[in-house]
Amino acid sequence: TRPGMAPRAARAPGARSVCRVLARRALGFYARDAGVALRHSLGLLRSIACQESTKFKNVWTTHSASPIAYERGRIYLDNYQCCISSVAQEPRILYQKPKCSKSEKIEDALLLECPLGEMLPDPSDYKPSLVVLTVQNWLLRLSADSGEILEKIYLAGSCCKFRYLSWDTPQEVMVVKSAQNKLPAAARQAGIQQSVLFYLAVFRVLPLSFIGMLEINKKIFGNSVTDVAVSNGILIVMYSMGLVRLYNFQAICEQFMEQSFDLGHEFDWNGQVGVVGKYPFGLPCNIKITDAPPLLFEASSLENAFQVGGYPWHYIITPNKKKNKGVFHVCSLKDNALAKNGIQDMKCCSLEPDWIYFHPDMSGRIIHVGPNLIKVLKFKEVKTNTDQMEVVEDFTIAANRENCVNDSVTVTASGRVVKKRFNLLDDDPEQETFKIVDYEDELDLLSAVAVTQIGADGRAHLDFHCNEHGILLKSIPLLESWDVTYSHEVYFDKDLVLHIEQKPNRRFSCYVYQMVCDAAKDDECSSHEKTERTFCTKEGKIFSYN
Repeated sequence: TRPGMAPRAARAPGARSVCRVLARRALGFYARDAGVALRHSLGLLRSIACQESTKFKNVWTTHSASPIAYERGRIYLDNYQCCISSVAQEPRILYQKPKCSKSEKIEDALLLECPLGEMLPDPSDYKPSLVVLTVQNWLLRLSADSGEILEKIYLAGSCCKFRYLSWDTPQEVMVVKSAQNKLPAAARQAGIQQSVLFYLAVFRVLPLSFIGMLEINKKIFGNSVTDVAVSNGILIVMYSMGLVRLYNFQAICEQFMEQSFDLGHEFDWNGQVGVVGKYPFGLPCNIKITDAPPLLFEASSLENAFQVGGYPWHYIITPNKKKNKGVFHVCSLKDNALAKNGIQDMKCCSLEPDWIYFHPDMSGRIIHVGPNLIKVLKFKEVKTNTDQMEVVEDFTIAANRENCVNDSVTVTASGRVVKKRFNLLDDDPEQETFKIVDYEDELDLLSAVAVTQIGADGRAHLDFHCNEHGILLKSIPLLESWDVTYSHEVYFDKDLVLHIEQKPNRRFSCYVYQMVCDAAKDDECSSHEKTERTFCTKEGKIFSYN
């Protein structure tokens, strides 16, 4: 007891737990909310995917004469005219549209998903949709399940050709970029000047609304502009000499927007009367940059390679000289100071360069990938200088090269000494080499594709590593032969692995693997032996599956 006070009542059993729960609820945590249930379910799925008895079976394969794209469980063929569900054990065509003409060709596409916790004007907005950009400057929003056209927006006439879709803020703000405007040779010889290099049209999504369109003019940004992008509220302008300049895009919109417009509303603009987003008027160029906007930051880097990330903010560049290819500098965004141990150089001798990027898991770490080594780096405060950060190794993943022999001197059976005139490259096909490294955010797994090719037969396997410590949890052999001279994409999406391969003469193949848990029935999943496959034709498409 305390002096002058009555004795405390005995604490009821579980009272401390109740107080803790109430405190967590005040912060927005609920034991049975959807987020907790989803995290628990994904944790179970991760455990199942990585356990020894679980296999990934090649359930079906298809081939195409046009590029194959994958987005969130949907495989797109024939320039997005055919959509196949990758979830079913057998190929299931969600929709097949008639073959489009060249004037209706799709240049680029983005998948839109419903935002959480928002009231939307149309019931169709609550389902995933695909935004596509056609060669004739039409922006279409299609139902992801049926291909039905939900919205049509005409961007502009023949003054520019829009070609690219990208995110400023994922699932919130979308950017449509034109190809670089170039005058024909005859026009240039006639002395005609072209000052507008690019057009950018910016939209808020779901519901789709027009923010503005602007020109990138060489009179404002200079003659040597080679490319432009908008990302995370930053206008990024790249120059031919390797210079990269950053501007505040939101501040540009606020300062230079002459008038705001709504899609579908009539407008009178520069003597033209029409409807916003309708043919033939399209969208008004309502953001006119008349003066050079305030510069946020600039850096010079080889091939304009520039990345920002980490905590506190840092950036990665390659010094702007060809001899520095493969050398990366990690610098503070605050004062441009090189971080301690900030020069990352694997000193590898290979045909394909190593690559580096900030880890997409938002941990602030860095992933550096070489032919036979994956290094995950992190920032650490320097003890003697709290204003400076040090780049240190978090963990490494090494390729399996235990059986690799690269002696410069060998002895034949007869005792003759033979000296090699050359050494193997670090990415020689006969040695296991990392080709693809990715991050599965929902299962928190780091995935790596390693390839070994002896003669014409190349073998690849997809490995799952613990994202926190780099421990190998699972290895999945890919049954199809892997030619290192072809272009490859590998997607790991929860219980699905998908391999897209581009062969010469525009021949594309797609191999779909699905997770199976009955090892007794599916031991053949990990075997490279030929198994009997069934062929079927659905709506003109030929599929093979087990």
